[in-house]
Amino acid sequence: MIQSAKTSQSARTKLRQFFLDHVGEVLEAEQLRQVAGGISEWARRIRELRTEEGYLILTHNDRSELKPGQYLLESPKPQPAFAREISKETRAYVLDRNGFTCQMCGAVAGEPHPYDASRKTRLHIGHIIDKSLGGSDEPSNLRAICSVCNEGASNVTLTRPDLQKLLVQVRRATTADQLKVLEWLRQKFRNA
Repeated sequence: MIQSAKTSQSARTKLRQFFLDHVGEVLEAEQLRQVAGGISEWARRIRELRTEEGYLILTHNDRSELKPGQYLLESPKPQPAFAREISKETRAYVLDRNGFTCQMCGAVAGEPHPYDASRKTRLHIGHIIDKSLGGSDEPSNLRAICSVCNEGASNVTLTRPDLQKLLVQVRRATTADQLKVLEWLRQKFRNA
């Protein structure tokens, strides 16, 4: 475990320096994987540079001229960033409370993503009111959010559908889908 943490930190350091040496240049995923020493978690290290260190590393989700697998560090000056302060227990609680489902698009963890079937849905914990806007790390301000929505959700809060809108959608669904919703609700609230 200690060796793995050192490897991760070393990969992050190498990636940070590579980005800083190539500010304003489009970098390819394969290039970055090699810089990180070929570790499988190289993309996570890039996300940490964005979220924990505040580097404005852009992807195709941020700029239309970038293709999937291309990255661009816009400026060498990091923006304010926040350290990870959410415990494993809180993460597990929020994921379970949200039914391991993205609270923005409804994608389910581990299943093909509804907007990009080429990749499986990975869930993160996101703030409802962002920390930069004064939000807290309390479970009531956290939600499960998939990586697709998380990349585009910077300081955006999606309102939850009210009961009336939700019922309208369920009523419009096919009988088979309504039965699946019923079964899901029974499983989710089996102890209630």
